[in-house]
Amino acid sequence: MLKQRTVKKVVRTVGVGLHSGTKVTLTLSPAAPDTGIVFRRVDLVPPVELPATAIGIGDTRMASTLDRDGVKVSTVEHLMSACAGLGIDNLIVDLTAEEIPIMDGSASSFVYLLQQAGLQEQEAAKKFIRLLRPVEVREGTGDAEKWARLEPYDGFKLKFFIEFKHPAVDGTGQNAEVDFAFESYVKEIARARTFGFMQDVEMLRGIGLARGGSLENAIVMDEYRILNPDGLRYDNEFVRHKILDAIGDLYLVGHPLLASYVAHKSGHGMNNLLLRALLQQPDAYEIVSFTAKQDAEYGYIGQVAQEWALN
Repeated sequence: MLKQRTVKKVVRTVGVGLHSGTKVTLTLSPAAPDTGIVFRRVDLVPPVELPATAIGIGDTRMASTLDRDGVKVSTVEHLMSACAGLGIDNLIVDLTAEEIPIMDGSASSFVYLLQQAGLQEQEAAKKFIRLLRPVEVREGTGDAEKWARLEPYDGFKLKFFIEFKHPAVDGTGQNAEVDFAFESYVKEIARARTFGFMQDVEMLRGIGLARGGSLENAIVMDEYRILNPDGLRYDNEFVRHKILDAIGDLYLVGHPLLASYVAHKSGHGMNNLLLRALLQQPDAYEIVSFTAKQDAEYGYIGQVAQEWALN
């Protein structure tokens, strides 16, 4: 059967929060089957646990933030994306501050950290959420319209459209599609960095965001060009990062999705609305496992089983 996964040993790293600018120690530890991803604020007495769930998300301004009775863990999407990409079902994430460190602005540092910890299978079947019918959310009209949709699909693929009307972004791909039956998360998505605009920095810092941002952990643009001397990691890195974010946001549903995700100008808020809409319609999905090897040998399932084994 396809089994649940956790890490083999405890690993830790130190970084700063993108929005808070606060130094934080991040510790990743193994967790028992069916635990899920659980964040713990160990700087508080007693420590507070915040399970990674769609309904646990409060603030979605510029990041996905878990909130439990006023205790927060923010910017969870990049670590959640890495967990999804490597097939991690169960993990304890200890933090000494309220924000996940931004590292280099992508998910690659978390992928490396998880690989350093080692991955181990557990004696419990991995659970997937399989879409049975489309679920969609929309906001705005005309040029301001944005939407996100999940559709039934025997696998997991994402297609994303962006529209920023900025010379540096317009010169790259405005849309991208990745199907994990054929493409590697580690190679094609994990290294895509978050991005921002210099003209927005003062506004964001005025509301307590982007205090830890720099050319070391984000793609930064002025009115015309990319300021990072090393340029882009992918020709269409901007839209690939939006896919990276979406993978992390969607993993907050609690299990890997068997679905096709399509979105236009979506963000953390819209992704969370989509998950909430899905969970409010129990007839739109089912939870499945693959107990026999032959049941798992199609498309995405077979490919990710191989991908996870390599990592």
